[in-house]
Amino acid sequence: MQARTRFVLAVIVLFLLMTGPFLLTALIIWVETQDEGRQQLIQVIAPHLTLGTMLTALGFAAGVGVVRALFRQYVQGLLRMSEHLRLMLGANRGFRVQPDGPPEVQALAVAANELATQRDELLTDVEAQITRAKESVELEKNRLAALMSELTQSVVVCNLDGRILLYNNRARTQFRALSDAPAVAGGGELIGLGRSIYGVFERNLIAHALDTIQQRLRRGVAQPQANFVTTTKAGQLLRVQMAPVLSVIAPPRSDAAADAVAVVEPTQGSAAAEAADSEPAVAPERTLTGFILMLDNITRNFETESRRDQMLHSLTEGNRASLANVRAAAEMLDYADLPDEMRQRFRGVIRDEVEAMGSRLNQTANEFADSLKARWPLEEMLGADLISAVQRRIESRISLRTKLEEVDESLWMKVDSFSLMQAITYLASRLSDEFEVREIRFRLSGAGRLLHLDLIWQGQAMSTETVMSWELEPMQIEGESSPLTVRDVIDRHDGEMWLEREKVRHRAFFRIVLPAATPQEAAVVDNYLRGESRPEYYDFDLFAWSDRSHGLEDRLLSELTYTVFDTETTGLNPSQGDEIIQIGATRILNGKLLRSESFEQLIDPQRPLGAESAKIHGITSDMLRGQPTVDKVLPAFHAFAADTVLIAHNAAFDMRFLQLKEAQTRLKFDQPVIDTLLLSAVIHPNQESHRLEAIAERMGLTIIGRHTALGDAIVTAEVFLKLVPLLAERGIRTLREAREAAEKTYYARIKY
Repeated sequence: MQARTRFVLAVIVLFLLMTGPFLLTALIIWVETQDEGRQQLIQVIAPHLTLGTMLTALGFAAGVGVVRALFRQYVQGLLRMSEHLRLMLGANRGFRVQPDGPPEVQALAVAANELATQRDELLTDVEAQITRAKESVELEKNRLAALMSELTQSVVVCNLDGRILLYNNRARTQFRALSDAPAVAGGGELIGLGRSIYGVFERNLIAHALDTIQQRLRRGVAQPQANFVTTTKAGQLLRVQMAPVLSVIAPPRSDAAADAVAVVEPTQGSAAAEAADSEPAVAPERTLTGFILMLDNITRNFETESRRDQMLHSLTEGNRASLANVRAAAEMLDYADLPDEMRQRFRGVIRDEVEAMGSRLNQTANEFADSLKARWPLEEMLGADLISAVQRRIESRISLRTKLEEVDESLWMKVDSFSLMQAITYLASRLSDEFEVREIRFRLSGAGRLLHLDLIWQGQAMSTETVMSWELEPMQIEGESSPLTVRDVIDRHDGEMWLEREKVRHRAFFRIVLPAATPQEAAVVDNYLRGESRPEYYDFDLFAWSDRSHGLEDRLLSELTYTVFDTETTGLNPSQGDEIIQIGATRILNGKLLRSESFEQLIDPQRPLGAESAKIHGITSDMLRGQPTVDKVLPAFHAFAADTVLIAHNAAFDMRFLQLKEAQTRLKFDQPVIDTLLLSAVIHPNQESHRLEAIAERMGLTIIGRHTALGDAIVTAEVFLKLVPLLAERGIRTLREAREAAEKTYYARIKY
């Protein structure tokens, strides 16, 4: 029974206790008095009835006031204290109850705070021991994360339901490039923790590969694998190698205390695990729990190989016919009595066929050079290291002196070192042969995101025509030739080259402009929003997670996958034409906030901003100009939120904006929705405020990026994770129970 209901019942009982004896006495006197006595009684009481009623009412009011004051001080005060105690014991250990109210309640608050302090000291000691015990596990996880992030091959690990539980940065970058989704922040992501791999590959294709692996497992193959080639929706060709993730269950040991131990390990096995038990070996049972996908984009390789095959076919078939014609014409020329007219015709045939063969050979050579350029690998290296290698090559091959001049040793470049070194050596060779240059100087400097590599010499002036001819001729150095030109090498590096002169110092130099190497995924990520520099790209707890385990409504809140989102708008009246100007979202999976899995995009509302709303979120019209419209952004957000439960604070407001766009976008956000405002009212019904800031303060959360869509979404996600254990204490553990409890709160009546 609610406290307010009990208060109303207490007031009714007080009224009955105050008026009951008086009414009962009056009834007894009335019954025992005869007619004349009754008349006399009425005459005596009537003049004083008004005063008596007033005094009774005043007394009743005073009694109600006293009861109400006692109720607020003791009952409501204790209820608030109980909520604070639950908060202090669960979501916010640093929270302390403020001593307030009568002395007895204050004394209880002081005692509770003292107990909480003692509890915190014990918990701190326990946590320190747990931290020490987990250090080795965390070290292994960090090593794995570092290894995965450095792999040049795309790797994705899934459970048997096809849910992604690990991927590396290479895979994220590759799938982002393969996506045909609109180019909005977060909208191009095809993969993410907890998302289905079947959004990328056909389910039947994966099922067939898994069936192949299981057959090989049954045959006892040591390293069962499956390979296939497939195309993505964007038309890219992928070569996929699938390997199983096996759960190896060791047989029971002779020691009665030893239980069967299940260890997830790669297919190669673990030598350490085999050496751990000296008892006679019993073949362990291997169960398939997931699969690893290693992917290579072979689109360019396939196209290159196809062109190469076509070149070879064209060269052989075309030249075979030409050679046959030349042979036939040559045989005819052996006849001494051949008329001159026929002899000239056959000579023309030989000349034409030889020219055609030469043309085909030249075309094939050019195409081969293009094919060679497509195979160049670009690797990051220090610019100073490249110059050092070029110096050694020039001095050993051309006998030119080399010197360094203003080389910035901190600059990195992404180059094919061999071809670029070959091009610079070729230029130095031409300078030595044609202009008798005897010394070359090198200068390397940065210019924003570009590098300037200068090849400097002193001597005779050079014309622009000479420079162009050097750029376009195939490179030849000391008897070594290449089908490539300097221009080919520069173009492959997305660079430029030109000639400059220093008239004062009587010098000239070739300036080669190259892009500087930049770290992957440069700092477009807000650290305070996206978390640590190493993203959370793995979660091995998902090996035991299955979509088919039970229905969505009856699943535990801690098991579900959530998209926590927020919107910023032009105003507060969606039904009167206000529009979304920003959507931000993050993901909760397996009870963890994944800051790296996020969505954030500004939207052009195509209408003026409200002055009051601009003061709140700080978004201006200039910031929105040129941004995509809502019909471009919502499909990307819809894909990001697919197969998840939506969470928002005051969700009715945000969902109303999305519902009003259903007709325009033909998209419906029909998944379950959880509102943290309503859940807060369930947990803390006696608190006066359920604003996001107030809830975060109660739970000891720091708000960063408030009134930005992504910032609010992250705070809402942190609040929800704090609410889950508090809901469990009240017996609210499943999605159905949470939604039913939320619908009973007062705030659930709010409509937009």
